[in-house]
Amino acid sequence: MARLADYFVLVGYDPGKRGSGDGQGQILQRFPEKDWEDNPFPQGIELFCQPSGWQLFPERNPPTFFVAVLTDINSERHYCACFTFWEAVESPQPQSHPRNGEGEEGEEEPSSPVQPAQLFAPKSLVLVSRLDHAEVFRNSLGLIYTIYVDGLSVSLENVIGNLLTCTIPITGGAQRTISLGAGDRQVIQTPINDSLPVSSCSVALLFRQLGITNVLFLFCAALTEHKILFLSSSYQRLTDACRALLALMFPLKYSFTYVPILPAQLLEVLSTPTPFIIGVHSIFQSETQELLDVVIADLDGGTVNVPECVHISLLPEPLLQQTREALSMVLDPELEVADLAFLPSTISASSLKMQDKEIRAVFLRLFAQLLQGYRWCLHIIRIHPEPVIRFHKAAFLGQRGLTEDDFLTKVLEGMAFAGFVTERGAPYRPIDLFDELVAYEVKRMRAEEGNKQKILRHIKELAEKLYKNENPYPAVTMHKVQKPTEGCHLRLHQKPFPRLDEGTVQWIIDQATAKLQTAPPAVKAEKKCMVPSGPPIAAILERNGNALANSARRLEVVRNCISYVFENKMLEAKKLFPAVLRAMKGRAARHCLTQELNLHVQQNRAVLDHQQFDFVIRMMNCCLQDCTAMDEHGIAAALLPLVTAFCRKLSPGITQFAYSCVQEHVVWTNIQFWEAMFYCDVQNHIRALYLDSNEENHAEEESTEEPQEAKSALEIASEQLRLWPTMSREKQQELIQKEESTVFSQAIHYANRMSYLLLPLDTSKNRLLRSSGLGDVESVSNSFVTNSIAGSVAESYDTESGFEDAESSDVANYVVRFINRFVDKVCTESGVTNEHLKGLHVMIPDIVQMHIETLDAVHRESKRLPPIQKPKLLRPNLLVGEECVMEGLRVCLMPDGREEAAGGSIGGPPLLPAEGAIFLTTYRIIFKGTPTDPLVGEQVVIRSFPIASLTKEKKISIQAQADPFLQEGLQLRSCTFQLLKIAFDEEVASDSAEIFRKHLHKLRYPQHVRGTFAFTVGQSPKQAMQPKAKEKNPSLRTLSKNLVKNAKKTIGRQYVTRKKYTPPAWEQRGSQHFPEDNEDEISVSEDMDRSTLTPSTTMRPSDKMTNAHVVERACCRDYQRLGLGTLSSSLTRSKNEPFRISTVNRMYAICRSYPGLLIVPQSIPDNTIQRISRCYRQNRFPVVCWRNSRTKAVLLRSGGLHGKGVVGLFKSQNAPTAGPSQTDSTSLEQEKYLQAVINSMPHYSDASGRNTLSGFTSAHMSSAGKWGSIRASGRMSSYALNVEIGSRLAGKDLLGAQHNGTPAETTFLRQHRASLYIIGDKSQLKGVKPDPLQHWEVVPIEVFDVRQVKASFKKLMKACVPGCPSSDPSVAYLRSLEESEWLSQIHKILQISVLVVELLDTGSSVLVSLEDGWDITTQVVSLVQLLSDRYYRTLEGFRLLVEKEWLSFGHRFSHRGAQTLAGQSSGFAPIFLQFLDCVHQIHLQFPMEFEFSQYYLKFLSYHYISNRFRTFLLDSDYERIELGLLYEEKGERKSQQVHKSIWDYIDRINRKTPVFFNYMFAPEDGEVLRPYSNISNLKVWDYYTEETLSEGPSYDWELTQGQPEHVEEPDRQDTGAPQSKRRIIWPCYDNRSRVEPDAISRLLQELHNLKTELGHVQERWKETWDGVKASQRTEARQEGSRTPSSLLMSSGLSHHRRSLGVYLQESGVGSTLNLSLDSDTSSTSTPSSGKPGGRRSTSTLYSQFQTSESENRSYEGSLYKKGAFMKPWKPRWFVLDKTKHQLRYYDSRMDTECKGVIDLAEVESITPGTPTMGAPKTVDEKAFFDLKTTKRVYNFCAQDVQLAQQWIDRIQSCLSDA
Repeated sequence: MARLADYFVLVGYDPGKRGSGDGQGQILQRFPEKDWEDNPFPQGIELFCQPSGWQLFPERNPPTFFVAVLTDINSERHYCACFTFWEAVESPQPQSHPRNGEGEEGEEEPSSPVQPAQLFAPKSLVLVSRLDHAEVFRNSLGLIYTIYVDGLSVSLENVIGNLLTCTIPITGGAQRTISLGAGDRQVIQTPINDSLPVSSCSVALLFRQLGITNVLFLFCAALTEHKILFLSSSYQRLTDACRALLALMFPLKYSFTYVPILPAQLLEVLSTPTPFIIGVHSIFQSETQELLDVVIADLDGGTVNVPECVHISLLPEPLLQQTREALSMVLDPELEVADLAFLPSTISASSLKMQDKEIRAVFLRLFAQLLQGYRWCLHIIRIHPEPVIRFHKAAFLGQRGLTEDDFLTKVLEGMAFAGFVTERGAPYRPIDLFDELVAYEVKRMRAEEGNKQKILRHIKELAEKLYKNENPYPAVTMHKVQKPTEGCHLRLHQKPFPRLDEGTVQWIIDQATAKLQTAPPAVKAEKKCMVPSGPPIAAILERNGNALANSARRLEVVRNCISYVFENKMLEAKKLFPAVLRAMKGRAARHCLTQELNLHVQQNRAVLDHQQFDFVIRMMNCCLQDCTAMDEHGIAAALLPLVTAFCRKLSPGITQFAYSCVQEHVVWTNIQFWEAMFYCDVQNHIRALYLDSNEENHAEEESTEEPQEAKSALEIASEQLRLWPTMSREKQQELIQKEESTVFSQAIHYANRMSYLLLPLDTSKNRLLRSSGLGDVESVSNSFVTNSIAGSVAESYDTESGFEDAESSDVANYVVRFINRFVDKVCTESGVTNEHLKGLHVMIPDIVQMHIETLDAVHRESKRLPPIQKPKLLRPNLLVGEECVMEGLRVCLMPDGREEAAGGSIGGPPLLPAEGAIFLTTYRIIFKGTPTDPLVGEQVVIRSFPIASLTKEKKISIQAQADPFLQEGLQLRSCTFQLLKIAFDEEVASDSAEIFRKHLHKLRYPQHVRGTFAFTVGQSPKQAMQPKAKEKNPSLRTLSKNLVKNAKKTIGRQYVTRKKYTPPAWEQRGSQHFPEDNEDEISVSEDMDRSTLTPSTTMRPSDKMTNAHVVERACCRDYQRLGLGTLSSSLTRSKNEPFRISTVNRMYAICRSYPGLLIVPQSIPDNTIQRISRCYRQNRFPVVCWRNSRTKAVLLRSGGLHGKGVVGLFKSQNAPTAGPSQTDSTSLEQEKYLQAVINSMPHYSDASGRNTLSGFTSAHMSSAGKWGSIRASGRMSSYALNVEIGSRLAGKDLLGAQHNGTPAETTFLRQHRASLYIIGDKSQLKGVKPDPLQHWEVVPIEVFDVRQVKASFKKLMKACVPGCPSSDPSVAYLRSLEESEWLSQIHKILQISVLVVELLDTGSSVLVSLEDGWDITTQVVSLVQLLSDRYYRTLEGFRLLVEKEWLSFGHRFSHRGAQTLAGQSSGFAPIFLQFLDCVHQIHLQFPMEFEFSQYYLKFLSYHYISNRFRTFLLDSDYERIELGLLYEEKGERKSQQVHKSIWDYIDRINRKTPVFFNYMFAPEDGEVLRPYSNISNLKVWDYYTEETLSEGPSYDWELTQGQPEHVEEPDRQDTGAPQSKRRIIWPCYDNRSRVEPDAISRLLQELHNLKTELGHVQERWKETWDGVKASQRTEARQEGSRTPSSLLMSSGLSHHRRSLGVYLQESGVGSTLNLSLDSDTSSTSTPSSGKPGGRRSTSTLYSQFQTSESENRSYEGSLYKKGAFMKPWKPRWFVLDKTKHQLRYYDSRMDTECKGVIDLAEVESITPGTPTMGAPKTVDEKAFFDLKTTKRVYNFCAQDVQLAQQWIDRIQSCLSDA
């Protein structure tokens, strides 16, 4: 029983305190005046009576009632029912006499019965109770007010006395009728079960006010401990809302600040840091604005405002959705049927009270689902004297699969849940609705999921129970309570509330208490029972939905592997091992592993040999590495006993246990994990304790987390608790002691266990966190260095001495502190006595110390273990003369961003990471090793690149996959598109790694070019640094010395780029023979001086000898071929030759970077040249390098102009001069020079010197050349001429908006073409106006500089060979490729080149004068020659082109390639590579035009930077002479294998094998190629992306030869199985061209093998090939067809080459290119196709046209066709297509859009026709014929009779074929 009300208080307005602002309240009377002993009087009631402040009002308000809640210091809630009414006070004017302290406001002034300024003060009647019966309080206080207002004849004292002495039962569903002695009657019902909250309608109201989503937000916010503030203008609503929120949280109880109505004076409470639920009147809304972390619910407006900084975790899906749906079914039943055509009549929502219960039922179900199975995660750690229970949060989350869920995690960590465990964890107690629901209904809820009717039925059932609990007696007798008369509060002369007589009230109270004391105490019969546990948590599938992760097959693999390990079948185990490690990602596999390992432990011990131990350790580590610190799946818990069981003997008496090798995991450092483990073990022991004593059978120890057949710990506990009261005192004491000592012994056990896992193996020093690869078996177990927490704290502690005293050691201290903290926590929680606790604290340092000592011995021994065998280091093959600088360092080659080798997109086992060694030789860096993946363990992986190509080297730290520690490594990037990402093995000392880097650096950047491999080859590396002083060939040496000396003399003050250096002593030469008459030329050259540079046009005989070698240089042969002058000794050389070979630069005096012999106009004397040269950068004046044999236009090159030169060039001759500087002679000479070039052109003939259009006859245009473009035309019409280049380029972007990269047909801007175009740099030619009187025109273009090329190349390398994998490789690759802008640079170069080709082909000469004349100028000039002259597209010609334009004309190879120390800072600029890439693009588009293959280009790309040959060293001929390199190539080499020139090497290979030859080579005469240059037409060169891991780069030919035979043959024979011809070719591993050669190479090879077998004399492949081609031609002739130009052509491809159009589906673009060219004059060559990724080789491209398809256009030509009725005759281009069986016609030959199709199937007959009106006049009548189809008759006319006959025959044959 309990008192209905504890106190009755009368609170009034305090006039004395009324000051500036609000007034205050004061307690006028309270009953009883003494505090109850069990319940002191709450403070501050007067604040809560008027929460918005005590104020006077001008009129009387009606009485109000609300319930405020106060919480006392013991967190007991007191309900204060406040009934407030208003009383008049005197007007505040006469302030003189103070009021009496009683504050009886009632004495009105009789003089003024009604005062206008009358004010009213509030007065409150307050009941204070611990019970929440709001309605009863409302009625009782209302009754007291009624008695007072209506003046009933009832004593107020009696009523109040009765109210205060009324007692009611607390729970149990009793019904009690009370009367306060005023003729009233009230019935009070108490709830059946007081643990369920009472809510009447408040929950339903809350949902009405805020809606479903908002209330769910509030609900989640309250559970996750956010601050919640309700606003409303009604106090009662605030109380209801707060009560509703608490009711929803059941069974959790809110334990933070809870103030449903907060008074104004206490508003600062809102800024408290702790969570709260508070209600505030909405007039204070503005004060709540600046609260940043409070969720504000406005009940009146129906909004919930969540501030930005607050993140509310919502319920996990699918619960959130299910709860929403259930709530909407309850609150809005019409929603379900809203769309029905016939609405059911019976839908009606439940009454508000019932709805309230239904909503609560939804939330009750929600909690049952959230917390289902929670009892299986309770650990009971003490039963007597009090049960102590802990909840295993991690296990609960893990088994529910909700570890990631924010909401549940926060709820479980919250105070409310802690209270829940304390309250509901007890195994023996009364149970309520929630306990039953969570135990018995969870299965039903799972089954009904998704069935709305069943869910609703369940909700209604629960709601019934809740309703019954609140209203146990449905038929309640009516209350009878008097109410005051209507409007009584407005009476004017209302007496004030009387002062009550304390004595009377007190007497009534005393009597009642006396009566109570004599009454027997009411014993509440509590029905206690064992709390049911409910079904265990069903193992929910792993959250990521990958059900396969636990497939039985994987578990089978795990089991097999473990049994192999224990049966010592190591090879089998090794094969399964990777699969096991992969399976460990799944939870089931990890559980399986722990169970399997458990089976192999006998008597807590399992001794293994080293290899077994190693496997077990690795499996354990892999198993643990996916565990979080929480260990939610109990994996670490299951392994904990095992790590102290598995061990190996290191030496007699010293055993190493598994725990010393699995310390690396976070879980061991998590104190919660240890607590959970400890409690779990304690529970098992306590259970065993009682099982032992009760039944003598010792049940198997099991953790409670799995369901058991035997009694669970909680069942035993509840049994014990039931018996407890019946036991004797001694028995109780004995049990308490037993339990306590059980806990204590476990604590000691755990102190040991923790020291095992926390103390690192090597405690003497702070461990280096070095790691080892998976394959690094030994490292994992033998020299294992650990990363346990102790070490991470012991950073500072580093001593060699070991641990003489534990105090000095940080590691030991740390571990001791950690264990102490743990022991303190668990022992105080589980009630260990203080003596025991102190004993533990003393023991722990000793335990740690002992363990450290045993570890020292183990560590010592483990170091002595013989290391487990690592794979043998494989030695790489070296070239002749290549020597090892550093022996192999053992490393692991890690995968980089290229995913193929790592098993990426292609699949297959990963080749990387691979274990092996890195070697540094004088020439290369080589990695050679084997993959760690056992499935490809037999393969060999090689990756290498020349040292000279190294562009970046950086230190990195790498995490190998198996072990969590970092290794130091290097990342080496090479400009041959190779990346070595290596991690050093731990056996490699860090100083060896440093030495490796130093050596690498020294070799990469030698002091001088003679330190490079091309020079040092064949010497021992030591001597490479000191050159020898011995000389063999004095003559040669003196020659070059003098040349240099003279050049230096002559250079004088001129602008020179190179620094001078004295030639160092020579290295020893081989036996080279030179002409013996050297002496004579030396004597000549010594007395040469500048004065002797005479302007003679012929050479003096004495000079002739000097130039003997120079003449032999390739370029001279070329000049003679081009007819640009000969070096004849006769003086009678024809004067009319426009050009001559000048020797003006033979001493390199004028321009160091030019060759000795130059082509200049015949008319220009040498001394003029010298002057002109000063106008150009680097003195690189314009010289001729090529002449078009047809138009005689010449191509010149020079450096860019200096400023002065620019001005001179554009000054018109007759302009007024501004001063002498402008009439400088040089500029005139410069003009003369250019004019001389122009004069050399044969058609420079008309008087005005203009090169007008009329000057060109169509003869000039006879050959149109090849456009790879749609509009290319064989007849050229007027197209080629109407391109006005200069003005177009100057005005627009270079070749602006052309759709295909071909020059645009812009309108004619100037009526004539210049004879000479100067292509110059826009930035230099600023402000230059073209002068109409000059014969040259400047084309300013924007070019990129070397810096941009460098930057672009860096990005290209990163794109093609990324350093680390990206999330989406294909996208990342394309994006970074675009960002590199490499292709746009290629596009620009090709564009300029095509433009120049075009100009030359139309007869204008071109001078390319860009930058210094040695980078982009060289690229353009070389490409122009390649495109214009088919000679340069042969092997010999290409070599000549490179020697002439790149080597002789001084492209700075050493500088651009950063080959020496001096060039290190400038970095690598791949100008030549860019040129080769352009050639590759052209090669792709015109595969039949080149004699050399794509491989040839790659070969050059690789070797021009490899420094293996001397060809591409140094910056100019001058430097090569200075070093004596230039002429030695002519010397004979007898025995020497080492090739100094790349060309000799290529020749040698080419003789042996057709690898550089292009079988498709079938050149056309006089072809000019015009490639597309648009970026969409360019392909990424596969040189950048491909690699061959089986042998490394295939460009060092000797290294990769001799392998294929022995690779293929044994494979085939040693298998006894039926032999399959199929082979797997691995794109990134095998060398495709060798493993799977193309058809012709294979045939040649077979032919070779057969001849060898027959013993025939071997002939070279080239002879065989030529022979085959010749016989092919004769056969073809006998067949009478046209002579095909190559072997391939005869196979039906000839159709194509010459056919009038080729349809080529571009797989990349998807457009059909129709290239139709005139069949007689030219042919098409098709741009190749393919996507950038999988580029097809040209051979496959061509092979896709089979013969059948080649007849796609079987016959075509022009016919006149008569239009439909009344239409004229028109010429149309007709195509007869056998394949499609149709006759198509087009507007013109070039038209790609078909204008009409005649289906041959519809043709009925074809007959000779007659001319009709409007037919062409000149044509013979017999040339007409008609074609009759089913629809109409077509009239045709051919040019002549033969053609008509041919057409008729062709169409007939098509018809007959059909």
